[in-house]
Amino acid sequence: MGRRARWLVLLLCLAALSAGMLPAAGALPAADEEGNQDESLESKTLSAEDQVKDHSTGTRVVAGQIFLESGKSDSQSENEESFHSQEEEKENSLEELNSLEMSNLLNKDLEEAEMQSPVLTAIGGTADGEPCHFPFLFMEKEYAECTADGREDGRLWCATTYDYKKDQKWGFCESEEQSNKRRQMQEAEDVYQIGMKILNESSKKAQKKVAYQYLLKAADMNHTKAMEKVSYALLFGDYLKQNIQSSKELFEKLTEEGSPKGQMALGFLYASGLGVNSSQAKALVYYTFGALGGNLIAHMILGYRYWAGIGVLQSCESALTHYRLVANHVASDISLTGGTVVQRIRLADEVENPGMASGMLEEDLIQYYQFLAEKGDVQAQVGLGQLHLHGGRGVEQNHQRAFEYFNQAANAGNSHAMAFLGKMYSEGSDVVPQSNETALQYFKKAADMGNPVGQSGLGMAYLYGRGVPVNYELALKYFQKAAEQGWVDGQLQLGSMYYNGIGVKKDYKQALKYFNLASQGGHILAFYNLAQMHATGTGVMRSCHTAVELFKNVCERGRWSERLMTAYNSYKDGDSNSAVVQYLLLAEQGYEVAQSNAAFILDQKASIVGENETYPRALLHWNRAASQGYTVARIKLGDYHFYGFGTDVDYETAFIHYRLASEQQHSAQAMFNLGYMHEKGLGIKQDIHLAKRFYDMAAEASPDAQVPVFLALCKLGVIYSLQYIREINIREVFSHIDMDQLLGPEWDLYLMTIIALLLGTIIAYRQRQHQAIPRPAGLRPAVPQQEPPPEHQAPQ
Repeated sequence: MGRRARWLVLLLCLAALSAGMLPAAGALPAADEEGNQDESLESKTLSAEDQVKDHSTGTRVVAGQIFLESGKSDSQSENEESFHSQEEEKENSLEELNSLEMSNLLNKDLEEAEMQSPVLTAIGGTADGEPCHFPFLFMEKEYAECTADGREDGRLWCATTYDYKKDQKWGFCESEEQSNKRRQMQEAEDVYQIGMKILNESSKKAQKKVAYQYLLKAADMNHTKAMEKVSYALLFGDYLKQNIQSSKELFEKLTEEGSPKGQMALGFLYASGLGVNSSQAKALVYYTFGALGGNLIAHMILGYRYWAGIGVLQSCESALTHYRLVANHVASDISLTGGTVVQRIRLADEVENPGMASGMLEEDLIQYYQFLAEKGDVQAQVGLGQLHLHGGRGVEQNHQRAFEYFNQAANAGNSHAMAFLGKMYSEGSDVVPQSNETALQYFKKAADMGNPVGQSGLGMAYLYGRGVPVNYELALKYFQKAAEQGWVDGQLQLGSMYYNGIGVKKDYKQALKYFNLASQGGHILAFYNLAQMHATGTGVMRSCHTAVELFKNVCERGRWSERLMTAYNSYKDGDSNSAVVQYLLLAEQGYEVAQSNAAFILDQKASIVGENETYPRALLHWNRAASQGYTVARIKLGDYHFYGFGTDVDYETAFIHYRLASEQQHSAQAMFNLGYMHEKGLGIKQDIHLAKRFYDMAAEASPDAQVPVFLALCKLGVIYSLQYIREINIREVFSHIDMDQLLGPEWDLYLMTIIALLLGTIIAYRQRQHQAIPRPAGLRPAVPQQEPPPEHQAPQ
């Protein structure tokens, strides 16, 4: 490398450092397509830990989201000061260079770089081996790149002089093999686009199957995105027959091509042991490469693994790095109308309590509400509008139907419907065009009627100047009115104003208060903002553990949560294999409900897994669900160790799990089991008194336990009585009894008299029975014969 090149490298490095190319505190790199993908996971983790430690309170809030600024707080560390001193020294050395000399060096090196850049050479034609000339003139049109114009075979060509017509000097820009490959890829792209168009525009299952046939054809032509779609469809059984082996082969092919989706999916297969021998080490490698490639699900999986210590050393800071990156993307996608509703249905609870509401609306009930709405029931119209706006509870998101229902209710004078129409116009969609003026009209009407949704919307308009001039005082006023009525959007925006000091004095305690209130209402951005505050120690003591839990909550509200309902529908349709694979992937992402549902299906002997592997795998996922606080999973762990399902019989371990469920979750079932183990002396010293105590506690904890507890106590009473009799010596007791003192000196005469009277009574009774004479048949009273019922009697 020459002197001039070395100067260029030095100058570029210094310029990068001075311009802030290093990630600023709190800046989150885009994880999908952009960002530096050459960093290792370890380097990302360390930089993120440093960011967490150095985050200041200098942040801003936009649309209810906290974004961290690069400004520093007063409490900077010594390492940070030394870093900045090094930065200043580098900047000073940069300033000492003569600016004219630097520009000359850069210009000369850029010219040399241009000269050294590869020149496109013509292949064949009339100028084989000559360099292409750009631009060149052909048919009175200039071309700055190779073209296929004028050729029926579609091969790209270029001219080697400016005027093709004059000189007729030309050649191909690609070989015939390259040309064929390019045309094949273009054909594959066309087929892929047709399939995606059908897939996105149709909601019918038959049409989606047709779409996947196009995608399958494109995948056979090595189209990367088509292969990704098809491989996941084969894995889950979505509109294609489930085939784990075929999906594995496609994932391996995608991984070789560097596809982050393929890497993540291959990691999942190794983690779950589907189609391959389970290997947590290989899974971690593929997950890491997928995360480095920008796959958000891979980041989420790594975040959960570092948080729970699965296959890696437990590290809260590393988990925070991955979860915060994903949460940043999820929060940025949240619109004014809110995110999609996540349905968390536990299969075990449905079986144990069939009558318990799962949150799903039956089709008959939805039709009943639709009937009421058509008849003009305003409440039904508003309810259906909200269901279709957000989706969930078995109802698909449909903005068109939501708009129609809200419109009907608004015309009837319902303030809630007016406010939601305002939100739809403010946000805009394919159905409702974005219009600040129309949104403002609806918000004002609803706010004048005292509706908190309208008040919050009006506050947003004044805060960001949507259709009206910016007015922080009015924004604060309307947010306060909405917050007083418990509306989460008002609480969130009010917290944001206090956090950023907009219209009020900056007050982190007030911001924390309103973010907490909004989080109790389930607002995803409230969780996000609280996580940022706990991660940076803004207004609260810094808590990595709390921040990770909050960020995890945000991440689980991402678009991928929709697969929870897809898996549930697959299970209800009788496709347990498809359901368990989907739940297993969601379980890898850290969804507790997916972990328990996957364990439940495996417990039912899912055929996709070998018969000898179902219980051990179910045990693994029950364990993970239990560690996240699910009571039934903790009791299941006790049951598995008690009966030896997937592990050796271990009464002591079973006792520990039952005790944890009893103490932490106050489970009546766990208390009953503890009573039984104390009664039998299993895993613990036999103690009938403690057994009775746990049985009584179970009856107090749940009314459903009262009947089995009563039976258990009856059994316990009998056992206690027999044990008492067994413990005492009958002969020894009678030998110590003095009958003369107890009944008198002539007690034997009294006893003989009583026995004689009893014998005489029995003899007299038996003689009377023998002397009884049977009555003649003719003297028996006649029994009147009943008339038979009529053969053709009408029903009563």
